[in-house]
Amino acid sequence: MLNKKLLSATYVALMVIGLAACDKQGPAERAGEKLDNATERAGEKMDNAAEKAGDKMEAAGDKIKDKTD
Repeated sequence: MLNKKLLSATYVALMVIGLAACDKQGPAERAGEKLDNATERAGEKMDNAAEKAGDKMEAAGDKIKDKTD
């Protein structure tokens, strides 16, 4: 009975230690997070640039339409 309780307590302690270790980020996790953030910012900048280009093309189209009317 004592061995079973000791084994169970040891197992629980190892699980707690294992879960606590998961909270700490290593260098690879930090690098991956930085890469994810950089990729997201680049995507946002590309979206903004595409939107501005579309606005300029629409304005140019309006000018051409005005000149041909």
